[in-house]
Amino acid sequence: MAHLLSSSCSLSFSSSTKVQKYTTTVNQGQSSFPTSFSWLRTKSLTKKLVLPEKMSKRCSTFFALAVSLSQESKTEPSSGFPQNGSDVANRKKVLVIGGDGYCGWATALHLSNKNYEVAIVDNLVRRLFDHQLGLDSLTPISSIHNRIRRWKSLTGKDIQLYIGDICDFEFLSEAFKSFEPDAVVHFGEQRSAPYSMIDRSRAVFTQHNNVIGTLNVLFAIKEFREECHLVKLGTMGEYGTPNIDIEEGYITITHNGRTDTLPYPKQASSFYHLSKVHDSHNIAFTCKAWGIRATDLNQGVVYGVRTDETAMHEELCNRLDYDAVFGTALNRFCVQAAVGHPLTVYGKGGQTRGYLDIRDTVQCVELAIANPAQPGEFRVFNQFTEQFSVNQLAALVTKAGEKLGLEVQTISVPNPRVEAEEHYYNAKHTKLVELGLKPHLLSDSLIDSLLNFAIKFKDRVDTKQIMPSVSWKKIGVKPKTVAA
Repeated sequence: MAHLLSSSCSLSFSSSTKVQKYTTTVNQGQSSFPTSFSWLRTKSLTKKLVLPEKMSKRCSTFFALAVSLSQESKTEPSSGFPQNGSDVANRKKVLVIGGDGYCGWATALHLSNKNYEVAIVDNLVRRLFDHQLGLDSLTPISSIHNRIRRWKSLTGKDIQLYIGDICDFEFLSEAFKSFEPDAVVHFGEQRSAPYSMIDRSRAVFTQHNNVIGTLNVLFAIKEFREECHLVKLGTMGEYGTPNIDIEEGYITITHNGRTDTLPYPKQASSFYHLSKVHDSHNIAFTCKAWGIRATDLNQGVVYGVRTDETAMHEELCNRLDYDAVFGTALNRFCVQAAVGHPLTVYGKGGQTRGYLDIRDTVQCVELAIANPAQPGEFRVFNQFTEQFSVNQLAALVTKAGEKLGLEVQTISVPNPRVEAEEHYYNAKHTKLVELGLKPHLLSDSLIDSLLNFAIKFKDRVDTKQIMPSVSWKKIGVKPKTVAA
């Protein structure tokens, strides 16, 4: 329990909840923060901590907490983020599900900085995946409690924290009733295609976690916050690589003399991508049937690590994955170049996708919240700023690396995925630009920055995690373990 409850916290809960109160002390070793806390447990929300070695079926429910880390956080004089009573009363409430993750953490801070009232829901399972698979972020990342506490000390802004699993509808209901969000930003899914293809159990976990979690969010909106706007992170991978232009969610076709506008065809390429397709169908149906308002952000491949907010203090630093399971192409290439490992191009390297800077991820989410969908409307935005092939990315990193004195080589490795390695790709992405997106396009200076960041932390790189080890064709029913 020490990892989850490690600070002096004020805990909020819904007025209808039956409460038991405990006081105890946790030894946190070198922690510079007080370690006593008051623990409030609802009758229905049981305490359960799942350890990595016992995580065979569900790895999700810990317990429900709403944590406002205000008692131990004193605003530093230089924060520069004043608040007044009227501002607080009029702020829009945004619940960020998956707010401890790569995109979620950056988004939560950005929205808080923009004066939204923010709460995070997370079961912290992404950190557990690292322990399971022997992985680690290139960047050292603080606990979620220390992150939120540091944000409060720098800015004077509170972020509430609900620790629990959205697949547990009772927990999610309590979070909704307690926080009463105006918008929900849903990042809370298993986000890796390779992870979903490790073995049968990970495939099942991915689909159950993602599809059931999203269904629960939809039911929670219907039951408790009908006007709440759902901003859901989808993926460009839902579309596949068709030999025609990819539209934003819908396509108008004429067949046998009749014309209609229909959802764009889906060609998912992993159990993860299939879970996103199922999500999109479920959301579209509930918008039509229940009048829910929703925006599906079909995001491309994200790169980068720093936003204005995460750069404010080392304890706010975001994670940066470079391994073959969770790492994305450009981030991986920059780390490989920094440690002198050849850039690993899968197959022919002609695989083309949409890419965007993480600073644009947070900007897109903010734009979607500020310009909500109408009741009953299911909007789809393609969320990326540029298209690159894998070979083009490798060439850009090679050029930037040479300027820094790095000797960068590229190798072609057998493609572990089942995908076209040379194909047509032209995806539309105008709707977010029309709402005001000002993209950070990939530049030499950005790649230089990423390379220097990777060089700074290169002693943390485990080179054994660079080469791909998950095969789309060799996935089986036997659970795959990681050798020590």
